[in-house]
Parts: sequence; structure tokens; C-alpha cells
Amino acid sequence: MEDNLIIRGRVITPEVLNQIRSVIQKNWSKGRKHISNELCRAWNWRQENGFLKDQVCRILLRSLESRQLITLPPSKNGSQINRNRRYFLLPETEPDILQTPIEGRLDDFPKVTLKMVRRSPEEPLWNYLVHQFHYQSLKIIVGAHLKYLACIEDRPVACLAWNSTVFRINCRDEHIHWDPEARNKNIRHVVNNSRFLIFPWVRIKNLASHLLAVSAKTLARDWFSFYGYPLYLLETFVDCSRFAGTCYKAANWLYIGQTKGHAKKNGRFYYHGQKKDVYICPLVPDFKDRLCAGGAK
Repeated sequence: MEDNLIIRGRVITPEVLNQIRSVIQKNWSKGRKHISNELCRAWNWRQENGFLKDQVCRILLRSLESRQLITLPPSKNGSQINRNRRYFLLPETEPDILQTPIEGRLDDFPKVTLKMVRRSPEEPLWNYLVHQFHYQSLKIIVGAHLKYLACIEDRPVACLAWNSTVFRINCRDEHIHWDPEARNKNIRHVVNNSRFLIFPWVRIKNLASHLLAVSAKTLARDWFSFYGYPLYLLETFVDCSRFAGTCYKAANWLYIGQTKGHAKKNGRFYYHGQKKDVYICPLVPDFKDRLCAGGAK
């Protein structure tokens, strides 16, 4: 086995590898999810809100399997879970979504409400809307994340998602000036706006920037309540071949550079050439000091 193998923040020693193999052998017939839950309990590997890190554990297990260090039982759904797979299946009875045009200025309408729907009865509706109307459809979100449904009265007008961000972005890391040790410790305090969908039949001037401004206030509170730790910085990656980032600029987000055009797949980076503009929104004035805290002296 490789020396100092670290996957998803866990050091995989020979003893740990033997433990994993033992748990797999004892629970082979119960499937991958059960195996990952058993390992999370054995390691007390939990999020700060107490939930097991079962999805992260399954990524760890698949990474070990790709290195031919373990063998996992066949996936019960017949295929490996991949964060880039469009896994959503339409319900037998699709929700009745009113698609008549909504047009005007923001002041012409009642107050827009923003509701966090993660693990709520409205989450299936959010999944359906994003699957149907977002140009990237619905993909598995691995790690910490929250989903929001924006409504005018009872009528949905937009969907947003925020999730734990990627580990390395050169322009962001240079802007913060954190060292690798501080980044390892504090990356969880940065989240990415991975989905922002205003439905095609909704044309309300200034709605997008308004939702970003409201989200910045609401998200910090909800994230701490849901996950038990604060957020200091929001970021997003804008596909500049499709969008100009106008709503982020209008909401006073700061452009700090571009990605390098690489993506990670199966544990390796490859160059695809699709660079994206990077925007950030600090949630606290001293976000750099907080994100750099605990770094190497």
C-alpha cells in the first residue's frame, strides 16, 4: 500500500485497511450503504450535526477499490454512484407546475420567500424542478449542502443550492492567502452556489440579485443550525461561455479570477478547457483572518 495514504481526510494505515476489509466481509450481503454506516459508527465519523458521513465514507471505499486494496459487494442499484450522474427519476405522478409567465418589476409582487427544503417534504419538488429546468439537470450533491426554494406567495419562482466547495482554486487561495494547513482546517467555512435556477417563465427585474442578497443572510443562519459551524465566505463558478455573471455583480459579489479548466474524475484531474469565472461574497469583514487561523507559523 502507498505510504501516508490519506483519503477524505482519513489516514489509511494497514490496521485501518484490515478493519475495513473485516467490516466488508462481515456485512457483504447487506450492501455498501450498510458497510459505510458501520465504518462511520466504528470511527465515530460524523458531521457536527451528528449525522454519519456515510456518503463521504462510500467515496473513500470506492477510492480504495480503484486502487485494488479492497473489493466491495456489487452495487444494489446495478451501477456505481457517481456525483456526475443524472440520477433523478421522474415520479409516476409529476407535480402540476403553473408555467404561465410572471413578468414585471420586483416591487410589483408580494415579498419573495426563501425556504430551506433539505430533508423536508418540499425537497422532491426542488429535485424535480432542477432536473427539468436547469441546463445541467440534477446531480448528486456529495457532502454538506442546503437547498432552497424561492416562492412568491405559494408559487415557486427559483431554486438555489449551496454545498461544500472544491479544495483547490488558485485564484481564491491566492486571494485569501491561506497556507495548506489553514486551508485543510477551514475549507468547510467556504460554500459554493452550485445551482441557481430562475424558471424560464419568470421574468422579474432584479429578482436574481435580490435572491442572492437574501440568501447571504439566510444561509449563514441555516447552515449553522443544520451543520453546527459557521460560514465565512460564499463563492460561485460562472460558465462565462453562457453567462456574464451580471446578477452576482449586481449583488456586490467580487470577481477574483478564473479556474484553470481542470476537473476531477475517478480521483484524477484532467484538462477540459472550460474555464469559469470565480466570484466571492464575504459573510464577515474579517473573513481572511478567520480562514487563515490555525495555519503554519
